[in-house]
Amino acid sequence: QVQLVESGGGLVQPGGSLRLSCAASGRTFTTYAMGWFRQAPGKEREFVARISSSGGVTRSANSVKGRFTISRDNAKNTVYLQMNSLKPEDTAVYYCAAGVTWSISSTDYDYWGQGTQVTVSS
Repeated sequence: QVQLVESGGGLVQPGGSLRLSCAASGRTFTTYAMGWFRQAPGKEREFVARISSSGGVTRSANSVKGRFTISRDNAKNTVYLQMNSLKPEDTAVYYCAAGVTWSISSTDYDYWGQGTQVTVSS
């Protein structure tokens, strides 16, 4: 069992930066790959980035490549999403998820946080 709690969302101007954090409980954090997903109003949840259990392999969606970076600190049971050069179209609720998977499909992740709102607006 893994419980996930996201933080770090907020309102930011276009071109600004935010860092999201996702704190995990439980002693099995290092077992799981971690993913970030987002869901904008009226849209389906979409993949943003994922990182392997060791942190050695990452993958990002084309829409955020070069702007967002996923990382993890296994000693702190935390995964991060550094978001730079934010655009209005990045506005969404951002969720972290844990799964024993290489997948970028949300259905393949077993545990989810409650989400944190990111709003990019001037």
